[in-house]
Amino acid sequence: HTGYQLTLHTDQGWHYQHRAWRKLLRQGNIRQSMSHRATCLDNAACETVFSKLKAEIGPDTSYRNQEELSQAINEWIHFYNERRIQTKLGNQTPLQYEQNLVA
Repeated sequence: HTGYQLTLHTDQGWHYQHRAWRKLLRQGNIRQSMSHRATCLDNAACETVFSKLKAEIGPDTSYRNQEELSQAINEWIHFYNERRIQTKLGNQTPLQYEQNLVA
């Protein structure tokens, strides 16, 4: 166990506040996180990561099924966190940066 709870961060769109949606999150033991109202900078880091993900794994139409797409996303996340050097993190991977913060 990593000590982290799966978290889903969204804007405050009505569909993310809907009772049925929130129930699904609770059933999946997923913590809901929402940006502040009318504060686009709250999502800037997430938007950056997702734009890189979309650009680098290609259009979803290139995958034969959801399983292939899911595998590609998981492999990309592993690469991004554990192998991709980030200049903004002092030329470290996100994992190295986090480990150095807690060391």
